[in-house]
Amino acid sequence: MNRRKFIYNSSLASLSVMGLNSCNLNSKDLTITILHTNDVHSQIDPFPSNHNLYPNKGGFARRASLFKELISKNPNTLIFDAGDIFQGTPYFNFFQGELELNLMKKMDYDAATIGNHEFDAGLKTFKKNILNNDFQFISSNYDFANTELEGLVDKYKIYHKGGIKIGVFGLGIELKGLVNPLLYAETKYYDPVDIAKDISSYLKYEKRCDLVICISHLGHQYQNDKISDTVLAKLTSNIDLIIGGHTHTLLKKPLILNNSTGEEVIINQVGSGGVFVGKIDFNFTNNNKYTDKSIVEI
Repeated sequence: MNRRKFIYNSSLASLSVMGLNSCNLNSKDLTITILHTNDVHSQIDPFPSNHNLYPNKGGFARRASLFKELISKNPNTLIFDAGDIFQGTPYFNFFQGELELNLMKKMDYDAATIGNHEFDAGLKTFKKNILNNDFQFISSNYDFANTELEGLVDKYKIYHKGGIKIGVFGLGIELKGLVNPLLYAETKYYDPVDIAKDISSYLKYEKRCDLVICISHLGHQYQNDKISDTVLAKLTSNIDLIIGGHTHTLLKKPLILNNSTGEEVIINQVGSGGVFVGKIDFNFTNNNKYTDKSIVEI
């Protein structure tokens, strides 16, 4: 299937449910807060007191309290995860991903992209967990036609916060050689750079989004020519923020690179295990253009 046709056909369902209002700000400035995690790997509890790096750190309950506090300060907040929610503790071995998605839904996560470990219990179990928890996954370069996940994963989502339109799409890593083919079945992989070029342009110019975000499980950077977040940023345009995962990279502050047209792209990734939460504020003014990006480390 042609990749542009793939994106277009997969987008129709989302278009019918998302509002199409254009940006309409009040006279005061508005801040959109993006909170994000990646590679939590079923770390439901805090790390043990004898952990060599993060004794008594992390845990879903602590993160839930932080989210609640930050949302109370700014209701114009979105929360995303960049994949590998599953696998790593006995919680996954026993619950097969059900517990993680149930808790994340209660914690007000808006969506996640699909990491390679999301396939570990197979597509049938993954489907059951998505449906049981009404949890939103966004993946733009995996084609799930003729699989258990057909119709359950959006190619993009458009969120409305305070008159701002935020377009979000997701990218996954190539599964061949990384995941047992029996686990991902007929899932097809499309080149993430080509998909990102098409869908970011579509979100910015056709859907007139004020902010375009990519949730990526490609990895931060490699020593070879493998596609990563840094390569993606340089080869594309129209993306404001890339939320990264897969390589467990802990950036003490987000990396800012220039895209293919010289505009700035923010890239962030916050390690693994849910110890850190990324927080990025986009400040908009009443002329409908964002004029500043404040980056806050938690």
